[in-house]
Amino acid sequence: MTNINSNLKQILDQRNISIRQVSRDIDYRFDSVRQLYNNENKNYPRELLTKLCVYLNVTPGELLVLEIEDPDC
Repeated sequence: MTNINSNLKQILDQRNISIRQVSRDIDYRFDSVRQLYNNENKNYPRELLTKLCVYLNVTPGELLVLEIEDPDC
Protein backbone atom coordinates (compact mmCIF):
# COMPACT_ATOMS: atom_id res chain seq x y z
CA MET A 1 0.00 0.00 0.00
CA THR A 2 1.17 3.51 -0.78
CA ASN A 3 0.23 6.62 1.24
CA ILE A 4 0.98 10.31 1.21
CA ASN A 5 1.64 11.47 4.77
CA SER A 6 2.13 14.85 6.38
CA ASN A 7 5.37 15.90 8.08
CA LEU A 8 3.72 19.00 9.56
CA LYS A 9 3.77 17.62 13.12
CA GLN A 10 7.49 16.88 12.98
CA ILE A 11 8.30 20.26 11.42
CA LEU A 12 6.25 22.25 13.94
CA ASP A 13 7.46 20.21 16.90
CA GLN A 14 11.10 20.79 15.90
CA ARG A 15 10.46 24.53 15.67
CA ASN A 16 8.27 24.74 18.80
CA ILE A 17 5.39 26.29 16.86
CA SER A 18 1.80 25.48 17.82
CA ILE A 19 -0.93 24.61 15.36
CA ARG A 20 -2.96 27.56 16.63
CA GLN A 21 -0.06 29.94 16.00
CA VAL A 22 0.41 28.66 12.45
CA SER A 23 -3.30 28.94 11.79
CA ARG A 24 -3.33 32.58 12.91
CA ASP A 25 -0.12 33.47 11.10
CA ILE A 26 -1.22 32.05 7.74
CA ASP A 27 -4.86 33.12 8.20
CA TYR A 28 -6.26 29.64 7.64
CA ARG A 29 -8.90 27.62 9.49
CA PHE A 30 -7.53 25.94 12.60
CA ASP A 31 -9.38 22.66 11.92
CA SER A 32 -7.77 22.32 8.49
CA VAL A 33 -4.28 22.91 9.87
CA ARG A 34 -4.99 20.50 12.75
CA GLN A 35 -6.11 17.78 10.33
CA LEU A 36 -2.88 18.10 8.35
CA TYR A 37 -0.86 18.14 11.60
CA ASN A 38 -2.55 14.91 12.70
CA ASN A 39 -2.27 13.35 9.24
CA GLU A 40 -6.05 13.02 8.92
CA ASN A 41 -6.46 14.50 5.44
CA LYS A 42 -7.94 12.61 2.54
CA ASN A 43 -7.37 15.65 0.30
CA TYR A 44 -4.73 18.34 0.53
CA PRO A 45 -6.01 21.88 -0.13
CA ARG A 46 -3.60 23.59 -2.50
CA GLU A 47 -4.00 26.97 -0.79
CA LEU A 48 -3.14 25.47 2.62
CA LEU A 49 -0.07 23.67 1.27
CA THR A 50 1.12 26.83 -0.45
CA LYS A 51 0.70 28.97 2.66
CA LEU A 52 2.46 26.40 4.85
CA CYS A 53 5.38 26.00 2.45
CA VAL A 54 5.92 29.76 2.30
CA TYR A 55 5.46 30.23 6.06
CA LEU A 56 7.79 27.36 7.00
CA ASN A 57 10.19 27.87 4.09
CA VAL A 58 9.90 24.23 3.02
CA THR A 59 9.10 22.47 -0.23
CA PRO A 60 5.95 20.39 -0.79
CA GLY A 61 8.24 17.34 -0.76
CA GLU A 62 9.37 18.23 2.75
CA LEU A 63 5.83 18.83 3.96
CA LEU A 64 4.31 15.71 2.38
CA VAL A 65 6.04 12.37 1.92
CA LEU A 66 5.17 9.33 -0.13
CA GLU A 67 5.41 6.18 1.95
CA ILE A 68 5.46 2.88 0.13
CA GLU A 69 4.89 -0.20 2.24
CA ASP A 70 6.61 -3.41 1.17
CA PRO A 71 3.88 -5.76 -0.07
CA ASP A 72 6.04 -8.76 0.96
CA CYS A 73 5.88 -7.84 4.68
